[in-house]
Amino acid sequence: MGMAYISLGSNLGNSLETLQKALLRLDENPKITVKAVSSFYKTAPVGYAQQPDFVNACTLLMTSIAPLDLLDILLDLEQEFKRVRLFKNGPRTLDLDLLLYDDTVMQSDKLILPHPRMHERAFVLVPLNEIAPNLFIKSFNQTVNSLYKALDSADIQTVKKIDHA
Repeated sequence: MGMAYISLGSNLGNSLETLQKALLRLDENPKITVKAVSSFYKTAPVGYAQQPDFVNACTLLMTSIAPLDLLDILLDLEQEFKRVRLFKNGPRTLDLDLLLYDDTVMQSDKLILPHPRMHERAFVLVPLNEIAPNLFIKSFNQTVNSLYKALDSADIQTVKKIDHA
């Protein structure tokens, strides 16, 4: 079984509900088990700022599905939730990014592992640090917690935990 870390995000519709439903859909797949889920966080948009704030989280999946096939499942799930790609960094109903898959290093037209910008993004590292602070990422030669601590504190402050029942 492989360990895959996924970043989830949404800023259209009921984003919290969308992320919760997406996690349930992933767990329904007989070849995927959701092992850990971070808290949910409200985050400011990155890139294109003229859009609603996001809700973000990270999850750890155990899976027997290969990375490219897992990516296809994530992209299909985005489509199930009516994701439309109008422009880069635009608003979205659901965004699922494959961040890490075991120690896999991959660079193809379709998938880059580890995710090439994950170490720069507070909206990824804050929730990932919550569920896997001691995870060592060989290609960065650092733990998740070290990457998190290297973030600008102003960026970290834009990530606010959502209290919900």
